[in-house]
Amino acid sequence: MTAPLILGCLWVVAAAIVAMLPMKRQMLPGSLLLIAAPFLLGWIAFVHGWIWLAIGLFAFLSMFRRPLLYYLRKMLGLSADLPPELKK
Repeated sequence: MTAPLILGCLWVVAAAIVAMLPMKRQMLPGSLLLIAAPFLLGWIAFVHGWIWLAIGLFAFLSMFRRPLLYYLRKMLGLSADLPPELKK
């Protein structure tokens, strides 16, 4: 197994661990995982081809659908309410 695939597997494990944290403690590690994902997916695509990019992108979008929808709504100027757990 190549380095990008090993790091991709570790990324998935890290994302699963972060998902088990309480919502308020997910913000920083979740943001770091969200930022790291495109670089990791690009590296996987460069080494293994577009089909692995598509598989990784599907997994990424599945795991981070809510944060991505939140940021998309904010960028489009629509209301993007936070969950009640995060409101202060």
